[in-house]
Amino acid sequence: MPEELAALEARIDEWLAAELAENPALEAVEREEGDVLRWFVRVRGEEKDVWTAWWTLGQRTLGFETFLMPAPEENPAAFYEHLLRRNRKLTGLQLEIGEEEAIFLRGSLPVAAVTDAELDRILGSMWAAVELIFQPALRIGFASRFT
Repeated sequence: MPEELAALEARIDEWLAAELAENPALEAVEREEGDVLRWFVRVRGEEKDVWTAWWTLGQRTLGFETFLMPAPEENPAAFYEHLLRRNRKLTGLQLEIGEEEAIFLRGSLPVAAVTDAELDRILGSMWAAVELIFQPALRIGFASRFT
């Protein structure tokens, strides 16, 4: 299994390097070395200017997540209703409440299913979800900042 994970790690490195060179939405890719295999993929968006996806390779899964926004300052019922309704439209991702009540977008994939096409789907799905969810949620949960 360690050889398979090393090969998958190399595949992810290669795929991200190619995407960084070719995809204008990618701003940077960094690696965390050590006990945890993690990539930080900095992405340019339209609704949310820049955000970072964290991809973490474990023994059995590739996890991916991004911080979407802090907990709402106002209109919490409408804010969480919006997120729950958007959650229904997501494939392979889900919205979660994380540390300090912040909102995260997260998903995972078994390592056996990781292919170049799946890496592309993950990044594209994350980009589309951030674009779909961020501004409307921001306007609900932080409404007084927009008046």
